[in-house]
Amino acid sequence: MLERIFESLLIKSRIVTILPVIFGLIGAFVLFVIASYDVFKVIFYTYNYFFGLNANIDLHEDVVALIIGAVDLYLMALVLFIFSFGVYELFISEIEEFKQMKQSKVLEVHSLDQLKDKLAKVIIMVLIVNFFQRVLQMKFSTPADMAFLAGSILALCLGLYFLHKGNH
Repeated sequence: MLERIFESLLIKSRIVTILPVIFGLIGAFVLFVIASYDVFKVIFYTYNYFFGLNANIDLHEDVVALIIGAVDLYLMALVLFIFSFGVYELFISEIEEFKQMKQSKVLEVHSLDQLKDKLAKVIIMVLIVNFFQRVLQMKFSTPADMAFLAGSILALCLGLYFLHKGNH
């Protein structure tokens, strides 16, 4: 009797996982809005540059940095999105409408390991984009700097190769 009551409470306590689902989705939406704002800033800067309203803008550096930053934020939002859907499907309930959609494979999660794998791949892409953003801001003054850049790009390529090779 006491065991059944405890098990019932234990099973119902899984509903607390709705909190990371809700706040993960809120965080994703916030990041989508911020990234979209950055893209609007790029449009505004470009308009001002070409129509002579503000010729002091370094269009190449500012625009590239903002676009890469926006891509980085979009990817982080996707991490939160995938996390929220995965936690919901694993702990609360499967989403039946997803099963009929072609896009459901991206968000469909059947185990915690599968959720971790999906998140890890997107997080790696976030890190690569962040690396690219930082490289664009660096000033290379010595041949050693260029060699380190080449080595880090090679390491990224090898890492992506082995990450992709693990799927086959």
